[in-house]
This record gives sequence, C-alpha cells and structure tokens, in this order.
Amino acid sequence: MTVFDESNDETMLRRAFAVARAAREGGEHPFGAILVGPDGAVLMEQPNAYNAEGQDMTAHAERMLATRASKRWPPDFLASCTMFSSAEPCAMCSGAIYWAGIGRVVYGQAETDVKAVTGDHPENPTLDLPCRTVFAHGQRVVVVKGPLLAEEASSLHAGFWTADKPQSA
Repeated sequence: MTVFDESNDETMLRRAFAVARAAREGGEHPFGAILVGPDGAVLMEQPNAYNAEGQDMTAHAERMLATRASKRWPPDFLASCTMFSSAEPCAMCSGAIYWAGIGRVVYGQAETDVKAVTGDHPENPTLDLPCRTVFAHGQRVVVVKGPLLAEEASSLHAGFWTADKPQSA
C-alpha cells in the first residue's frame, strides 16, 4: 500500500476551498476538488460544473476530476495520488474515485453537514451515504481523511442555498 505524505494536507485542502470559492463566484455550486500527485504537485483542479455542463446533476467537482484523471493517467499512477475536496464525496463521486483508481481522499465538510446546509434544495438532493461506506465495499483500499477544516469548508456555503437564491445562475 502507498504511504501518503500528510504534511501539506491543510494547505492542499485550502486550495480545493479556493477552487470552490471561485466556482461560487462564477455562479456554480460552491464545491471544488484538486488532484495531487505523489510528489506533492497539483495535477488538476476542478470546480463544480452544474451550470457549465447545462444543469448536469452529475457534474460534481469530484466526479468530473475523477473522469478527467482516469482519461489521462493509469490506475497504478492514480493509486499514489490524493484528491482534496471541499466536501465529502457523495456516493456517485465516491464510485467515480474508486473506478478511476485514486488512492486517497481528503475532504473538508462531511456529507451529513452538506445535507444540513442544503436541505431539500432541488439542485443538491444529498445522498447521506459516507464515502468510507462506499469505499469499504470495493476490492481495493481508498484511504480517507476527513472531515478536516470543517468550519472553513462549511463557510463556502453560507447563504448559497437559501430560498431566495435563484435555483440556477
């Protein structure tokens, strides 16, 4: 099993927060993810793409990043990479991470907290299923760390999912 360097986890997670913040400022849902290689270099960044993809309910930052990464690198390389995500990957995104072969996930806000913030908003019908549960049913290990810096992660959503906000940009 790959040994991951955890010394820059908070720095890299804050970079994923910056991607989420930029997504929000651009009219997207406030989620972001980055992929970091085994040498600590940022390989990819991905904001949520709900609006960019034509109101695609599956265009979550983590799923989009996993898809892009799996098209570019083989699973044996991705097994040594870490995805940093502003929020815990949902069940769909966890499946994409697993199938892409990404070896580690570090996230900010827990899925249960995302659900509490978004409520029953039609653009984010949250699946309350922890990523650890999804990964535990696979045939290979995906290392998970989180929630980490949860209050900072939660602040990305402040006021975004309110009833008076238009449902799409």
